[in-house]
Amino acid sequence: MPDTEHGWKQSMIDYVNAVNEAGLTGATEAFRRIADGEHRSRLARRALAIAGRDERERLRPIRSEMRARLLRHTSSAKEATADVQIHLLRSYEQRSQPWLEERLERERVRFIYAGSRWRIDRIEPLSGELGAAFYTDDDAVEAEAVYGGRTISPSVPFINPRAQYDPRMRVYAGESTVGEWGGYGSRAAPYRREAAAAYAERWWDKPNPGYEEFEVNCTNYVSQCLFAGGAPMNYTGKRELGWWYKGHSNGREHWSYSWAVANSLQRFLSVPRGYGLRAVAVDSPDKLMLGDVICYDWDGNDQFRHNTVVTAFTPEGMPLVNANTVPSRHRYWDYRDSYAWTEQTRYRFYHIADEF
Repeated sequence: MPDTEHGWKQSMIDYVNAVNEAGLTGATEAFRRIADGEHRSRLARRALAIAGRDERERLRPIRSEMRARLLRHTSSAKEATADVQIHLLRSYEQRSQPWLEERLERERVRFIYAGSRWRIDRIEPLSGELGAAFYTDDDAVEAEAVYGGRTISPSVPFINPRAQYDPRMRVYAGESTVGEWGGYGSRAAPYRREAAAAYAERWWDKPNPGYEEFEVNCTNYVSQCLFAGGAPMNYTGKRELGWWYKGHSNGREHWSYSWAVANSLQRFLSVPRGYGLRAVAVDSPDKLMLGDVICYDWDGNDQFRHNTVVTAFTPEGMPLVNANTVPSRHRYWDYRDSYAWTEQTRYRFYHIADEF
């Protein structure tokens, strides 16, 4: 009888070592040790995209580490399946100055026992960055366009975080800008970029219990960062209008699509408005600042499936970003290391207004 648990776990270690070796040296030959051809191709495409980026931007990888944590598993004498969390740590250097990039991916790995040994049969990424289906209701899109064009004042322009605070849920405890907006009646308040970035750093790898967590959580996370930086909610009570969050109660969702859906937030930021959360699209990432937002259209079809927030910069001034769904910290902005990235990928760079 095969040594079931020890055998397939050793196969997992071999897989981690192969990915680490390729991540540091760029040598994709290490992927030949991975039996799953589809995943081998997936890894090779990603490695090729990263290598081209690193050469072009003069980034030098100096350390690669991949840690696997077993989340759950089932096994028999001849087969095992494991869900694992992959903690990727990559150290880069530019102009002799290093930084550490991290992300947490989840994979489902299937092992089989054949020919007197255990081997990996299939690897399936579980936490992808393709994003949820974007909101496409025609009436909602039209309503949003009309609202943006006519600059209609919502019934409650700025939600009062203090009024929404629930001490049991700690909805905004320690994260809101109550008392720092220049008064709730004022429409002139600074965007606290450092506070937005600090929030992004604090919660990149774990959910804030004061908010709902979504299966596709990238935009919910970015919205929380913007709010932590002082962006006032534009509460309309209508999910297709404004930018707001009130939580989940009595089986109902109380947040706008722009708060939680990638394409909707991109659309909201693209509409000019005189006050509240607003942004200006810039033509290149080096024009962004802390707390600004990058939106990702993987297929070049003008449908945006992912959003990130700027939290740091390379020595040459290019943004590093934090994100959710695949929790990421100080990740290079172009996302060529994502399985979702394609040659058709397009970006929009939004500079958040300095005052609301």
